[in-house]
Amino acid sequence: MEFKGFTNEDFDVFKIDGLDQRMEALISTVRPKLEVLGEVFAGELSAMTGEEMFSHVAKHARRSVNPPNDTWVAFAGSKRGYKMLPHFQIGLWESHAFAWFAVIYEAPVKEEYGGAIEKNWSKLKKNIPDHYVWSGDHTKPQTLVQKELSSTDFQNLFQRLQNVKKAELLCGIRIDRDDAVKMSGDEFISTVQDAFKTLLPLYKLSQKAAVKS
Repeated sequence: MEFKGFTNEDFDVFKIDGLDQRMEALISTVRPKLEVLGEVFAGELSAMTGEEMFSHVAKHARRSVNPPNDTWVAFAGSKRGYKMLPHFQIGLWESHAFAWFAVIYEAPVKEEYGGAIEKNWSKLKKNIPDHYVWSGDHTKPQTLVQKELSSTDFQNLFQRLQNVKKAELLCGIRIDRDDAVKMSGDEFISTVQDAFKTLLPLYKLSQKAAVKS
């Protein structure tokens, strides 16, 4: 199957009321596209990172009442799962698409990684464009634009990752819905490829942190 890009119908899935109804629409419209992106980028990221990467499409299996407000495919160096590992994600909220590098709260390397990125930030920052966005919580759609953050803001993000159990760190691109639906499949894939290449040093740092932890 070829990835032909996202449509308004894909984003509108998140307007559907009811868990069963929204999940049915997600499974029929969005999930097949995420599976195709999973096939494309598992190979791409394996080549980029130098380790075999596996795709994991969100199943939202633990939900029993509230329908999901976003969905994604994640990429990590384990077949068994991704949440405990630094990983990459491509996904959708109703308002936008995203492509992230992520270290979320389940990752045991969080403290080591937070220290490593704090120590290396001045060098890393030079290669991350100002329009890239950051987040400390993957469950919320709001993001922080890099050019609007001060050195103290970054220090707080990195120290929080080291000291707060539920803290997370995500960095990547946000593509507003209106822009995403105008993109062809190839344009979207190319945009995400560029983002993952930019984010690769953050992932490489996590590999080193994992060795030390």
